[in-house]
Amino acid sequence: MHDREYMAGTRGTMAVDWEERIDVKRMRRERYERALDRLDDSPLGGLLLVSDPNIRYVTGLAMTGGSGADHYTLLTEAGDVVHWDTADHAANQRYNCPWLDDIRHAAPGLGNVPRASGSDSARAFLAGKMADLVAEAMAEYGVDDLPLGVDVGARRLHDALDDRGIETRVEPAVDLMHDARKTKTRDEVECLRQVAAVCEAGFQRITESAKPGARESEVWGEAVRELYRHGATVGGGYLTSGPNTWPKHQANTTDRAMRPGDLLYADFYNVGYLGYRSCYYRTFSLGEPTDAQRDAYETAVENLYRVLDRIEPGVTTDEIAEAFPDMAGEHAEWYGADEHWELTTNHWAHGLGLQLYEVPLIWRGVSPDHPIEIEEGMTMAVETQAPADRQGVRVEEMVVVRDDGVEVLSQWPVAEITTIDY
Repeated sequence: MHDREYMAGTRGTMAVDWEERIDVKRMRRERYERALDRLDDSPLGGLLLVSDPNIRYVTGLAMTGGSGADHYTLLTEAGDVVHWDTADHAANQRYNCPWLDDIRHAAPGLGNVPRASGSDSARAFLAGKMADLVAEAMAEYGVDDLPLGVDVGARRLHDALDDRGIETRVEPAVDLMHDARKTKTRDEVECLRQVAAVCEAGFQRITESAKPGARESEVWGEAVRELYRHGATVGGGYLTSGPNTWPKHQANTTDRAMRPGDLLYADFYNVGYLGYRSCYYRTFSLGEPTDAQRDAYETAVENLYRVLDRIEPGVTTDEIAEAFPDMAGEHAEWYGADEHWELTTNHWAHGLGLQLYEVPLIWRGVSPDHPIEIEEGMTMAVETQAPADRQGVRVEEMVVVRDDGVEVLSQWPVAEITTIDY
């Protein structure tokens, strides 16, 4: 395990002149340069980015979702950036984003807008108009005679671009952006450290508001309010209690009233800070836990740290995945499962960044036959679970790979289950 450097940790979310915090200009520049370096080494003349996280990675724009491809970005091999967006967003960006000097109106060629039109001719028109805009920009910047990488495999768009003489390639574009994003800069790591701290504020609010008779939805609402108070965005997460903790309830948070002796499972996933997403679990006991609950918690933590101890640069994901529970430890018989791929989300590690799931994935379902190498600077969440008398325990840590192992970014106490007195 990596020992954190002196004073390394969250330093606050406000801009100050008396210490260095997250440097957003540096983060934008370094992400852009990483993508451009990989584009320079590819046979592509440019990248058309439609995926929101890829757009944000290259442009720094706050991609908050939308109705489909009503925003997209072109990055050329010379480093030029053209961004298309909706009328309101484009007007806002021209004023507030001076690092981008070519922002245009988008034709929504993919997604909800063409689908809602109810007309195949309208869908063809919008895809064609989007292709026209991209082809015109490529000609302006002198890359229209080179292959264009596109990070989505939308057949209508690719056909429209092909009709305009643009050769498109999907796989190189997807691989290029995965490679650029798989290891994180120092500022990206600090964003993940900060979002972990915000989640911990949410955990604290749960301990203050959970009690017998409180509903899951009420307590989760208090936690979410705390997350927003710290400047986070909340794109997911939930709180379950008692029998809803095993298996995970299909509706996530419900109106169930908590009872003495319940386990509470808080899942802070997809909580964002400057776009960087959390995945951070903790389990609480409403009153003193039973022996079975303590044993389950101990098992989950031991399994978690057995995996963390194996993660370091140069190790492959198949070697690490061996530390996760086997089929017996997965309680596969209870699920009626015969193979690990049937047990998605139970025990694994997945990359974290501008998306909830990034490279790498460490999982017995794929890693033994499809291993990749761990690299310094990768960030990920590692999660384990265990049942306890019709309830369940789940724990998870957010980590960054250092040269000598992992640094744990999450800091809510994990050695023993947190007991909530009432």
